[in-house]
Amino acid sequence: MKQESIPLRSRELIEFTHALKLEALPPDIVSRAKGCLLDSLGCALFGSLQPWAKIMADEMLAEASRGRSTVIGHKQTLAAPAAALCNGTAMHGFELDDLLDEAIVHPGAIIVPAALAAAESVDAPGSRLLLGIVAGYEILNRVGLAAGLEPAHQGFHKTSVIGPVGAAAAAGVVLGLTPAQLASATGLACSTASGIKSFAAGTGGGMMKRMHAGRAAESGVRMVQLAARDFTGPPTAIDGRFGLLEVFGGKTARPELLTAGLGKGWAMHCVYVKVYPCCSWIQAAVQQLVALRGRQPLKPGDIKLVRIGVSSYAAKNNGEPAPVDIMGAQYSFPYCAALALTGDPTDPGMYLEKAIDDAERRALARRVELHVDAEMEAAYPKHYGSRIELLLSNGERRASFVLDPHGMPADPVTEQERLDKFSRLAGYAKPAERVNDITRAVQRTEKLSSVRELMELI
Repeated sequence: MKQESIPLRSRELIEFTHALKLEALPPDIVSRAKGCLLDSLGCALFGSLQPWAKIMADEMLAEASRGRSTVIGHKQTLAAPAAALCNGTAMHGFELDDLLDEAIVHPGAIIVPAALAAAESVDAPGSRLLLGIVAGYEILNRVGLAAGLEPAHQGFHKTSVIGPVGAAAAAGVVLGLTPAQLASATGLACSTASGIKSFAAGTGGGMMKRMHAGRAAESGVRMVQLAARDFTGPPTAIDGRFGLLEVFGGKTARPELLTAGLGKGWAMHCVYVKVYPCCSWIQAAVQQLVALRGRQPLKPGDIKLVRIGVSSYAAKNNGEPAPVDIMGAQYSFPYCAALALTGDPTDPGMYLEKAIDDAERRALARRVELHVDAEMEAAYPKHYGSRIELLLSNGERRASFVLDPHGMPADPVTEQERLDKFSRLAGYAKPAERVNDITRAVQRTEKLSSVRELMELI
């Protein structure tokens, strides 16, 4: 292929990413990157206690791949790709990790484990870690936007399809690859794109989705290691013929979004911090139902009917009234609505099998109706809202409408809310004093001479 026929947008994006300097970034971007790091670590500490994270760690530790990268929750270290796989699985392990809103990809559970594992492998300073996180979020967001909605509508999980490219960018920047090597790493990563959404079919998701972010992080780190040894990749793998955007994005691919507003609009401004441990589309409904019920939970018998207006995509994929496992409960509008009205939807324990088998809650879930709301349909995917109508047994009707749930860029969490979320999740795995130590270390990440100073606390 002649040089002049190679698309320029992906090259421009990679060159921009390679040229990033932490000291030249807007201060709020650096601050937001530290917030994303803290949120991801909280998800990882809680997630490391879950069975899927333990299984993955046991499998990787059994292989005893030599390396210096931390597996959260374990003393033994591993090679960087294996550590990224374990930690990404833990971070993505309970539907609490962040999301890039319109791109519809989970960044933290991919970018943070890839950047951390790469940083530890070379004893990089905290400043390099933050730069890798910013770079990874930026490329992940832009490639996710450029791919459009087609991957998800075809049944692919966009997070794991787009994820390896972002992971490669993050790890490549941390390791200081040359521009050519970084282009090869992201190009190679495109060929590791994978992941289907059968976990959302309503018949039981098992543990598959939990590993999707980890596999993406692992792939990105491995491709960076190969590129560092001058294993080359195609320069057109993102936006060229048979590239990632063409193959997965199809008719919704918009390559121009790879560079639109480059250096002016930042992915860090598009991060959605989750409040509840459930699917992103469901958060607005849960938020509203908690507000509509009042301070105290209602009794199932007090509720006659719940109607929820959503996008057609959410109605099609999140309507299972009788989930059979944890994954199914976290993806079910009916179950989460019933929980919001009768319990504490912020409690991860309410999504475990014992809770979802509650007979009264299951009966209430069957009284939840989903319908396609014209305004929600027009707003998707820029907004994750819903319209609620709650009809009580005494005839009282309550209603509300939220376009952007709390935590979205339009209604962001406060710094205190972010700290509280981290403390709550990390508190499952660490004593309060250690939780505070980790928080302080993250707040001064750019001043750490080695990322190990942070990871030794974890």
